[in-house]
Order: sequence, then C-alpha cells, then structure tokens
Amino acid sequence: MIALAYTNIFTADINRLADFYSELFGLEELLESRSPLFRGFTAGGSAIGFSAPEAYDLLGLKPQEGSGDRVLQTFDAPDADTVSALTDKAVLLGATLVKEPFKTYYGWFQSVLRDPDGNAFRINFRGQFA
Repeated sequence: MIALAYTNIFTADINRLADFYSELFGLEELLESRSPLFRGFTAGGSAIGFSAPEAYDLLGLKPQEGSGDRVLQTFDAPDADTVSALTDKAVLLGATLVKEPFKTYYGWFQSVLRDPDGNAFRINFRGQFA
C-alpha cells in the first residue's frame, strides 16, 4: 500500500504558518529537515510541511495563478468535543471560521476554517455523532 508521506503548504512566512499549525494541533517538528526554505512536522501517520516561495524553483514548479481553493487539509480529532475546542483555539490563533462545527450528511462532525494565509482546512471527528 502506498502511504502519504508529506503534504506541503507554500507560504511567504513559513515560521508563522508552521507555528500556527504546531500550536493548534501540538505537532512535533522534524528538526532534521528544518531549513530556511522548509519546516516539517509529524501529523499522525504522515507529515505536514511548510515551504517558502524559493522552494518553487528548487522543485522545478511555478506558483499557481488565479483564485480558488486547490487543497483542503483535514485533521482528525478523537471526538466531537475536541472538534469544537480546536475550532475555538484555531480562531484564537488567527484562523477564520468558515463553517461552525456541524454534523455532515454522512454522520461525521467537522468545522471548516481558513488558516492565517487563507488556506482552507477542516477539523473532523469520523465517529458517529448523535
């Protein structure tokens, strides 16, 4: 089975965005990978990284142009109460609430937010919510 190793977010300020996510979710930094262009953190069975704009050239990529969401990160919580608590904490840390915690049509419980850079993310409980 193929496993997702990393998901990366490009940002003009890797320290600000890395600190936001690590503070919100208590992520452990992979210090051996830290550089002026990158910071990475363990996130369950995979990792999340934050790349400076200079990493585009390093990777042979060009920044996407135009508006609209292209990626949506989802972070699982152990229960519905934690979804609500982390949603409140995210807003205190500078996130914008898009959709308050709600029960999805498939029975999960989640909120939708935007991080300080405007990237969309969800905080989610996969269990059945009454």
